[in-house]
Amino acid sequence: MNSLTESLNRAFHLIVAFDSNLIGIVGRSLHVSILATAWACLIGLFLGAFLGVGQFRLKQLMILALNTYVAIPAIVVGLIVYLLLSRSGPLGSLGWLFSLQAMILAQTILVIPLAMSMTRQLVSDADLQLGEGLKSMGAGVVLRAVLLLVNERHALVTVAVTCFGRAISEVGTVMIVGGNIDGFTRVMTTAIALETSKGDLPLAIGLGIVLLSVVLALNGLLGLIRSLQPKDSLS
Repeated sequence: MNSLTESLNRAFHLIVAFDSNLIGIVGRSLHVSILATAWACLIGLFLGAFLGVGQFRLKQLMILALNTYVAIPAIVVGLIVYLLLSRSGPLGSLGWLFSLQAMILAQTILVIPLAMSMTRQLVSDADLQLGEGLKSMGAGVVLRAVLLLVNERHALVTVAVTCFGRAISEVGTVMIVGGNIDGFTRVMTTAIALETSKGDLPLAIGLGIVLLSVVLALNGLLGLIRSLQPKDSLS
C-alpha cells in the first residue's frame, strides 16, 4: 500500500496531468449536479415563494411536512426513486434506472425541499416588510411572490449555491439509482467511496481535492457577488 506522501504526490500528478479518468468523473459529477440544481431551483423557488406569501388553511401543515421532508435521510430518497424506476415500478417503462437521468431525477427530488424551505423563509420575511405595500397597489399572491423573488434575487444566489453543494456532495442516493458504473454513472462522491475501499488512494484523494476546490470556488464566487451587488429594495 502506498504511503500517504506517495498517495498525495500521485493525486496531485493526476490533477496536474488532467488524467482522463479523473476528468471524466469530475465532468460527469458537475453535469448531474448542475442540471439537478437547476431543476430543483426552478421548481423549489416558485413553490417556496407561493408558500411564503399564500394564506390558506393547511399552510402550517404543509410547512411542517416540508421541514420533515428536508430532514429525511438522502438514502431513503434514493430508495424511493429506485422503486419508482425499477422494472416493476410505475416509471419502469422509461428505462432510466442506472443512468444519468435517474441520478439527475434523484438529486432533483432530494434538493427541491431545501430550495423550497430556504425560499419560503426569505420570501416570508420580505413579505412582512413589503407585503402590505404591494397589496395596497393591487398585487395578488402570484404577482407578490414574483416581485418578492426579484427583490430577494441576491439572497437566492445563496439558495442555489447551498442546493448545489447538497447535490454534489451526495453519495448514497446517486449510488442506488446510478449503480456507480465505471465510465457511465460514476461521479466524484461514489468514486471516492469505491476507490478508498479498494485502497486506490491517489484517485480518491485527487477527486477529494477537486471536490473541495469546487465548493471553495462556489463560496468565493458567492462572496464576490454579494460584495459587488448591494441588495435592492422594493420599498
